[in-house]
Amino acid sequence: MDDCTQGSRPNAHATTDFTCYANNQHRRGAARAWVLLCCCLLLGWVQAWASKHPDPEPFVDPTAGSTYVGAETCKSCHAELYDKSFAATPHAALLKEGKHGCEDCHGAGSAHVEGGGDVTKIIIFSKLSAAQASQRCMRCHQSNEENSDFAESMHLSQGVGCLSCHSPHHAGGPEFLLIKRQPLLCYGCHAQQKAEFARPYRHRVDVGLIKCSDCHNPHGSFRDHQLRESAGGMEVCTKCHSEKMGPFVFEHMPVKQDGCTSCHTPHGSTNPRLLRVSNINIMCLQCHTLDLTDNHFTPPERNFHNQNTQFQACTMCHTQIHGSNFNEFFFK
Repeated sequence: MDDCTQGSRPNAHATTDFTCYANNQHRRGAARAWVLLCCCLLLGWVQAWASKHPDPEPFVDPTAGSTYVGAETCKSCHAELYDKSFAATPHAALLKEGKHGCEDCHGAGSAHVEGGGDVTKIIIFSKLSAAQASQRCMRCHQSNEENSDFAESMHLSQGVGCLSCHSPHHAGGPEFLLIKRQPLLCYGCHAQQKAEFARPYRHRVDVGLIKCSDCHNPHGSFRDHQLRESAGGMEVCTKCHSEKMGPFVFEHMPVKQDGCTSCHTPHGSTNPRLLRVSNINIMCLQCHTLDLTDNHFTPPERNFHNQNTQFQACTMCHTQIHGSNFNEFFFK
């Protein structure tokens, strides 16, 4: 900077002027390279996002121009389906609000009726793609906060639409017109998580104490794994484990920064307390390394932690490991 300043003075040498010019050119070149790199990274991110969120296929409504004929007209041909699989559902209750019943989903039916049941003149969901069928559902359900992010969800991007989990006519679950109850419905795709819930120590999902949707929003979330809250922020876990939430006078920083999953596996584990490793000391030493001697058993005299003591676990002394209001070393 001094050279550049001197270069602007009348008495500066030509060599100094050249050096200042070269430095400026170098800075400009580095700046251009940095901008180019950022543009390339942004383009790659946009392309990756587009590959996971393709534009929905165009939908041509076969009922365009038709008029509504009423649910009773539909019932005249589809009496068994209407009585057994529609009349007792939440959708049927919409008829009391002046809705059109069957035609709210399948489209106006005048052309279908006039054609003697022409299947090309009515919307048949089994012939639609997952995105197209879901788009029909979202016309009514988009305003629900639970479903507002479904168009951007990981499920829909993988071809899992509304009808993959819900059945308006043949629901098998006790609520939400689910094909099966949770967690059997989720296990149909998530086999790894099913195996994790079969481990000796696990969250009690299989017995119905909690559900997958208590932690995950199946209709989409801007957080990883479609979590309802940020895992790093602990909100998902502390809904039930409120005693671990804090705030504490003395915080354990890994808990606040990395979240519960830094030490625990959320679905199931072969170790007590859903820990990632079987030995508590090994868990702690991943961050709190000790200056041990060459034999790795006897610590130096200045270190009062004896890792060779049988059954000696860090948490025997540091009991308030999630945070304390009384002691900075998390003693009781």
